[in-house]
Amino acid sequence: MVFEKNKEVGKDGWAKGDIAKFNVEIPNNTLPYNFYINIRISNDYAFSNIFLFIKTLYPDGKISLDTVECYLADIEGKWLGNTSGRFIDNRILFKKNVKFPVQGMYSFEFEQAMRVEKLEGIEDFGIRIEKVK
Repeated sequence: MVFEKNKEVGKDGWAKGDIAKFNVEIPNNTLPYNFYINIRISNDYAFSNIFLFIKTLYPDGKISLDTVECYLADIEGKWLGNTSGRFIDNRILFKKNVKFPVQGMYSFEFEQAMRVEKLEGIEDFGIRIEKVK
């Protein structure tokens, strides 16, 4: 594993405009990596998915923007992650076998894009980047 960090969202929910930011040192741009999104929800989360805006700032100053949808429940409403009590932990593969274009410090900024002012039921949010084995 190269990096993993989760941040507590807070009891008041994830407000529109609040940014979850992660700075990650990518030591080798010739190796492939798997990039995961970690989301811990409570069982009273009101949706079966979450949309995210993702801004990536590269070490060379370039910027990329992505929008991603992460499924948290199946079509019948059953949670997809690992359940422990009233919490569900999800590790969602965002990018598989990705090679970062340059070596150095990357900044990843995540914003919830669910069209609600405060998204309740998200407990923790994070990322994991690991070398492909």
